[in-house]
Amino acid sequence: MNTPFALNDPVGAFVPHGHFTLPPTHEGLLSGLRFAAKDVFDVAGHPTGAGNPDWLASHPLPETHSPVIARLLEQGATLCGKTLTDELAYSIHGHNIHYGMPINSGAPERIPGGSSSGSVAAVAARLVDFALGTDTGGSTRVPASYCGVWGLRTTHDLISRQGVVPLHPSFDTVTWFAHAPDTFARVAEALLPASAFAPTRILCLDDACQLADAAFQPALASVCQALESLLRTRASASPIAATSLDEWRQVYVTAGAFEGWQVHGAWISARRPEFAPAIAARWEAASRISAEQSATARQRWAEIRREVRERLGHDTVAILPSAASLAPLRSAASSAIEETRIRTMQISCIAGLAGLPQVSIPMTDPMGVPVGVSLLGPAGSDRALVQLAMRLKAMLGVQS
Repeated sequence: MNTPFALNDPVGAFVPHGHFTLPPTHEGLLSGLRFAAKDVFDVAGHPTGAGNPDWLASHPLPETHSPVIARLLEQGATLCGKTLTDELAYSIHGHNIHYGMPINSGAPERIPGGSSSGSVAAVAARLVDFALGTDTGGSTRVPASYCGVWGLRTTHDLISRQGVVPLHPSFDTVTWFAHAPDTFARVAEALLPASAFAPTRILCLDDACQLADAAFQPALASVCQALESLLRTRASASPIAATSLDEWRQVYVTAGAFEGWQVHGAWISARRPEFAPAIAARWEAASRISAEQSATARQRWAEIRREVRERLGHDTVAILPSAASLAPLRSAASSAIEETRIRTMQISCIAGLAGLPQVSIPMTDPMGVPVGVSLLGPAGSDRALVQLAMRLKAMLGVQS
């Protein structure tokens, strides 16, 4: 049963049809916590808009909660509405031409990042304790870095994607943000299976680190030094890609876009929805990818996945930036935004192609602007990776 929506929304995080509250169904690990959900998660009796009014108008009300929503309610959390997303989650920018761009409370003159823009904005503004997002090509790791909050891309398929609007199903993951590390860890305990991951090796992905702006380098060095002290071992630095990370990005773009068109192409062709120009251009490009091009990309993707997983083995934690730059200024030119997006996706495609978990730790550059430094671990190591990040936080004194 719904209760009145009691939150003010000074940062524009919530969608107009997302102003509702659902009480918990039981007491549990998350009792006393409030959360929001990106508007791609089904909530029974409430519309799922996926960031686009045409989608909102052409899809029926869900009759059941997505399993992750149901799980959080069962664990004692209160759902406080649904948050803005870039259209069909096909962007990492955070601007929606229909609903606007939320304010990044961590750096108000800068964009929040997307596509989980409303969720990260709600968490950064302390409107809720945590918020559900999704991450396909970086839609949690990037906004977490931009806004200075905790974020996690989970191992692919570790958390059910049922009742979640897909983008590229082979890359889509269920994720969350939190501003307090203990809350972040509590959600991990509620949603993730236990992990026996106990790293003994540290790998700094220097090709990914070199793609990041100079503002990231002190934070990357601090995390590396702290990990060396914690694990009592020396880090090694080497590239993760045998070719180039831009080649890896192109593999992701081709394989993902083809898959996305198989999922949404019929609806887009029949409905002809209004999309932002950049998102419309991505769907147009997706429509032109052939089955042969997709097959070639998928073959290369399988090779990359195997290479990365073999490189990490069962005992390695890797360090990399969560994004390539500070959050761009809200006034930045579109050409600068696009350059940043491409560079960032060269970094974010690593975990996506390998299907691996990646935790973004909130830190700042020397001027106090948010940056995220990530830990990448083997498949299924999610909970242990979160616990490792918590220990690092305590050592580094990361502010939350």
